[in-house]
Amino acid sequence: MNPTELRPDLARIAAWIAPESRVLDLGCGEGELLAWLRDHKRVAGYGVEIDMDGVIACAGRGVNVIQRDLESGLAGFEPDSFDYVVLSLTIQAMHRVELIIDEMLRVGRTGIVTFPNFGYWENRWQLLRGRMPVSETLPYQWYDTPNIHLCTVRDFEHFLDQRGARLTGQTVLHRGQRVEWLPNLLGSLALVRFERTR
Repeated sequence: MNPTELRPDLARIAAWIAPESRVLDLGCGEGELLAWLRDHKRVAGYGVEIDMDGVIACAGRGVNVIQRDLESGLAGFEPDSFDYVVLSLTIQAMHRVELIIDEMLRVGRTGIVTFPNFGYWENRWQLLRGRMPVSETLPYQWYDTPNIHLCTVRDFEHFLDQRGARLTGQTVLHRGQRVEWLPNLLGSLALVRFERTR
């Protein structure tokens, strides 16, 4: 499998991760990213997943996985245990966003987060029409959504600055393609790489 066989956002994450590094994937799902990194970049990785079906799928792929609710933090992981800590398409559904970002920076040197960009033009248009947005990256209705913390690309940049983190890379996608021009308006999915500054 080459990176193009991964989901587009996971392929971009994989490109940011150096060979032979240590990776913690939070909300790792079925372990697709970690399995690819292990097989193609000789990465030593661990996944954290709450869903038992995901844990079983990870085990079937030979991915080291721990079943845990991320809302309780990352107790048990030592400071600076990982080169990269990944949180993909999960942060918007978390209650304690500040805690998980702080914990990512405690246990890892570099954090990578992906999230639906609420600043995407179709979301703005639906709000102007008086409706909560429903889209490819926000596929739920207002009453059944797990998403509780929606933000824009700029919101997340500001949030990182407040947490004492430095932005080291950012890519905004729409339907798997990189958006270069007006990314906060024309991109539906943001990928952000950051490191602690203090």
